[in-house]
Amino acid sequence: MELRAKLPDPAQPVLLYGTTPPRLGTPEAQVSAAAEKLAARLAPLPLDALVVYDIQDEVGRTAVPRPFPFIQTVDPCSYSALLKAAIGRPAIAYKALGTLGEAAWRKWLGDARAVHGVEYLSVVGRPTSGVRYPLSLSSAIRIAAEPAYGLAVGGVVIAERHTGERSEAARLLAKGLEGCSYFISQTVYHAPPTQRLLSDYLRDCRGAGVEPRRIVLTFSPCGREKTLAFLRWLGVNVAPETERSIFGAASPLARSIEICRDNLRSILDQPYVKDLPLGVNVESVSINRDEIDASIDLFHALREVLAERLPGN
Repeated sequence: MELRAKLPDPAQPVLLYGTTPPRLGTPEAQVSAAAEKLAARLAPLPLDALVVYDIQDEVGRTAVPRPFPFIQTVDPCSYSALLKAAIGRPAIAYKALGTLGEAAWRKWLGDARAVHGVEYLSVVGRPTSGVRYPLSLSSAIRIAAEPAYGLAVGGVVIAERHTGERSEAARLLAKGLEGCSYFISQTVYHAPPTQRLLSDYLRDCRGAGVEPRRIVLTFSPCGREKTLAFLRWLGVNVAPETERSIFGAASPLARSIEICRDNLRSILDQPYVKDLPLGVNVESVSINRDEIDASIDLFHALREVLAERLPGN
């Protein structure tokens, strides 16, 4: 089934794989080779789409030093076009708004569709709050969702932001009304916040009389302390006992896969599962070969959980 048709259907799980483009300045031939290599690695997987991230420096989000240096990457739209051609499946391109105003945003959207053939676009806000920008995230989503651009527009969901003081469920509801047809989560390493968010989001959708949008949950393997530090720097909730469990194991990577699998089972073992369109996105935030290989093992493990838990599978 085509991805656009799948997105609103709770009986159809969605399977994604997330990647980061090569660093900016990489020769064109090497960029193409990287796309071909990744396509060969992912070809056996029953993917609905690839996800291509737009990396931001995020210096204003936290005072904690970044574990790895920020390196600009190749344009996600151009790289997603390469991957789409190489693997023959859709690509979801992320776009960080930065300081774009409305005119520049409209031009960017037109170029993304006409030049790179972008069909699926995830719009990312700014890491620093409290700063006035020329174009709000909500306005950017509404514009991107205009029929003239022909885009399926998505957004980001972070369960850890769902607190008594700030409702992430309400934000999802609003973004859905503004034009988002799907959301892709931050990496999950702790199930309870996601369980609460999904339950409250379904409640809010029912209260507003609207259909819930697709929510794709992201998971990532972790076998090194520096990788864990980077996940935490990104805002991922990794409990101390989870850290001890991973690095106290004979195979930290295998243990991290088990934890991700168990977290997905816990998330799917809830009443909302029959009414919410859900899915899984697997990513590797590492450049280490063993962690990249483990992301493929994680994909298979989570796909088995989806087949066990979701209705109609």
